Amino acid sequence: MAVAVEQLAERVAQALRGWVSEVQVRHGELTLVVKPADLLPVMQELRDNEALRFEQLIDIAGVDYAAYGQDEWITEQASSTGFSRGVDGFTTGRLGLTGIYGVHEIKSNTGRRFAAVYHLLSVALNQRVRIRAFCDDDNVPLLDSMVPIWACADWFEREAFDLFGIIFNGHPDLRRILTDYGFVGHPFRKDFPLIGNVEVRYDEERRRVVYEPVSIEPRVLVPRVIREDNRYAEPASREDRGDA
Repeated sequence: MAVAVEQLAERVAQALRGWVSEVQVRHGELTLVVKPADLLPVMQELRDNEALRFEQLIDIAGVDYAAYGQDEWITEQASSTGFSRGVDGFTTGRLGLTGIYGVHEIKSNTGRRFAAVYHLLSVALNQRVRIRAFCDDDNVPLLDSMVPIWACADWFEREAFDLFGIIFNGHPDLRRILTDYGFVGHPFRKDFPLIGNVEVRYDEERRRVVYEPVSIEPRVLVPRVIREDNRYAEPASREDRGDA
């Protein structure tokens, strides 16, 4: 598999003629990083080149790289059963604009915050490739739409727009697809509160759905952690206990 991926990387680098800014081969998978300005011609070449023939777009995933690689789930003191409020949250998603993102302005610790990741499949040649394109502007993340090349990109791009706020230039109908019509913000961004901003309920007196400020307390849930210690050790056999 690794040899095949290396060969594919060579063919892709030769076909794309310097459009690719970074080539990564990890875990037997090929990832290409391209600039936003080169994204559309790169995708066109990947689909139409006879040596590549990536005729199918499987998925488009938005990514927020703010505070990439940092984690607040300190599990050494977590509960041994279920979930618990085991640690105090420090990210903007929990307790406001403080902590690792700064007080007022949210910044990426990688220098590039938003990206779209494209997964392509060549059915004819039985090969796969991943394309990652970082947006130039964190405040207005913008990429070209892939709908002219793959029609199925329509809903994928609407999802990335809805959840991450990535704008796809040239999309025929860029609007929300998962959240409500009046939803404010993009819920998969790392600065979006986990408790949300508003809650919805049906008001019997008004006889309609009403939106109100969220009433639940922000908290951090720590997952159950399985540790290698005597709590999970197998019971000693009779021979080990000296009962035989």
